Amino acid sequence: MTDFAQITLIGMGLIGSSLARAIRSHGLKTRLVGCDSNPQHVAEARALNLVDQITSDPIDAVKSADLVILATPVGSYADLGARLCPVMKPGAILSDVGSVKASVVKTLQPLMRDDCHLIPGHPVAGTEQSGPKAGFSTLFDGRWCILTPPENTAPEKVRALEKFWQAIGSTVECMTPDHHDMVLAITSHLPHLIAYNIVGTARHLEEVTKSEVIKYSAGGFRDFTRIAASDPTMWRDVFLNNKDAVLEMLGRFTEDLTALQRSIRYDEGDKLFDLFDRTRRIRKQIIDAGQDEDVPDFGRHTDDIPD
Repeated sequence: MTDFAQITLIGMGLIGSSLARAIRSHGLKTRLVGCDSNPQHVAEARALNLVDQITSDPIDAVKSADLVILATPVGSYADLGARLCPVMKPGAILSDVGSVKASVVKTLQPLMRDDCHLIPGHPVAGTEQSGPKAGFSTLFDGRWCILTPPENTAPEKVRALEKFWQAIGSTVECMTPDHHDMVLAITSHLPHLIAYNIVGTARHLEEVTKSEVIKYSAGGFRDFTRIAASDPTMWRDVFLNNKDAVLEMLGRFTEDLTALQRSIRYDEGDKLFDLFDRTRRIRKQIIDAGQDEDVPDFGRHTDDIPD
């Protein structure tokens, strides 16, 4: 069930196309409209029959929508908001799927009409792939979706959006935009920044050739390259729009890294063991919480290994 007669998805990449597939696979009765500025994405979405209507005109896409979800890089929100907010249907909800939230509220709230409702959202799910073909209907199953409604948002509108995300398989939690950005800075943004940096460092080592980096990649490095393969536009915008929280977490990480460097330099084995033991327990807690599987594949899935 859904409270929305029409849902419009702006952006038909991984998240947007997965939303379209999830809405269909869970049987939500709604008119589904997609929009993308990339002609190839429009053609692929049409060929895949992801939505009832696909267009490159965002104004046409939103004018009859009860729910509009921005699934584009957050750097595009200011321009999109300026174009869309004046033509949105009275009572409509404007949401998004970006992984930063305080900047979204700061950008879009001043553009909202009094008869429309801004409720930013963040489904904590994704892969390093992109484009309409990369989406899949189960992306949100059992995953968290965080909503960050501004103060004084109509409770019934928040509840309607909660019901939508629950209907496509997500578990929903609400928090303030600033708290969201601090949490995601350590759980998502900093790991991506580290991955980009490690892969970049390996690429520039004079003592190791590029072919050796690829040929002798161990599981840990392969995992970093998977993360570092994520959409560069999206992650550029994430870091620029959550810079305060990311810089604070990066400072803490640098301090901890310095302490780790000291333990290695001075043969402080007990300190190293204690750290590794504590972090191992964190991994177990993540598995126990259902956020990953306890399957050690060392960078290779078992179904990829020939018999």
